[in-house]
Amino acid sequence: MNNNISSLSTEGREPRFFYGYIIILASFLILMIAFGAQYSFGVFFKPVLNEFDWSRAATSGAYSLNTVLNGVFGIITGKLSDRFGSRLVVTVCGFLIGLGYLLMSQISAVWQMYLCYGVLISMGMAGMWVPLLSTVARWFVKRRGLASGIVVSGTGLGTVIMPPLANHLISSYNWRTSYMIIGLVALIVIIISAQFLRRESVQKGAPTHRADSVKTESPQLTVHGIPIKAAVRTGQFGIICVIGFCAYFCLQTVMVHIVPHATDIGVSAAAAATILSAFGVLSIGGKLVLGGIIDRIGSKRVATIVFALMALSFLWLLMAKELWMLYCFAVVFGVGFGGFAVVQSPMIAEYFGLREHGAIFGLVSFANSIGSAAGPLAAGGTFDISGSYYGVFLLCTVLGVAGLIVSILLTTARK
Repeated sequence: MNNNISSLSTEGREPRFFYGYIIILASFLILMIAFGAQYSFGVFFKPVLNEFDWSRAATSGAYSLNTVLNGVFGIITGKLSDRFGSRLVVTVCGFLIGLGYLLMSQISAVWQMYLCYGVLISMGMAGMWVPLLSTVARWFVKRRGLASGIVVSGTGLGTVIMPPLANHLISSYNWRTSYMIIGLVALIVIIISAQFLRRESVQKGAPTHRADSVKTESPQLTVHGIPIKAAVRTGQFGIICVIGFCAYFCLQTVMVHIVPHATDIGVSAAAAATILSAFGVLSIGGKLVLGGIIDRIGSKRVATIVFALMALSFLWLLMAKELWMLYCFAVVFGVGFGGFAVVQSPMIAEYFGLREHGAIFGLVSFANSIGSAAGPLAAGGTFDISGSYYGVFLLCTVLGVAGLIVSILLTTARK
């Protein structure tokens, strides 16, 4: 009798420790390593280019192929994470990332770079962003924006740490040894961290956050939302894809070409790498601050703030000729894009629900990847033709304004 009373008294109590915090920590570490390595591409750009005497367009093409295929594979990994959870997906993809960087240390021809970086690493990266942020969206409800902001700030910290580290390794050893070290770190950290991921709590009937007090009657809880076929027919879906294209065109142009641009105007390689670090530091602030603001004013309004900052930053970059001016650009652009990085996952949950969040997010990420591929390739081609990045930076300014206008046109989500 006493045992029954004790059982009844503890039934329905929330656990003292919410496992969602472990999900945040594991996802943070994974994104830090994966995207820190990805965004170090610009540091490797000239050492690789100089050894093989390739054009900037050809070298940028490997990164562009990576981002396109990342989007294609992201559709698949989004669906797989909806069905099987993120642990298996991230583990397999983490192995592919580590293997890809290890093989990058052995390349001797441009097709090998396209195969290793453009295909293999892109398959691995496809299992990072969408599955992890989709998982976080399911574990957190009222604080979804803040939780997503904390997780994606891992990409900012990775940008702070990895490019200077890569530059130091290249200076101390060479770019091949540096890729080998990065590959080993990615392989170990991502796979170990992935083992702490669990199936989403809403699928298991557990509370999604203490403050939310979500209760369920069955472990087979039905997740609310619309199916992917219905989502893609809405105007909101098209607008979300357009703003993703604009934002990622600008981002990847910066991540691949800001270091070569800085060295072109007389900045040392070591100082140029710190521009990416400055961008990473400020993006962390943007992700945390604007991520928290999303929970208060909604994703649409934050998106308009983001594009206003991005447009202003590229206007400044058109005039930037000294290192301190490039740092100023990194400040404004870092805060702006840091906010956008955290907008999309909560926005998809806000407009389409969680029923097929991973699959919908995967399709949106494909639109992101088209912009990600077009930006670096256009920048490399522009430089090869004109000897300057001015034209593509002007285009980024226009895309920032276009993203602002389209974000304003996005209707408010119905609760």
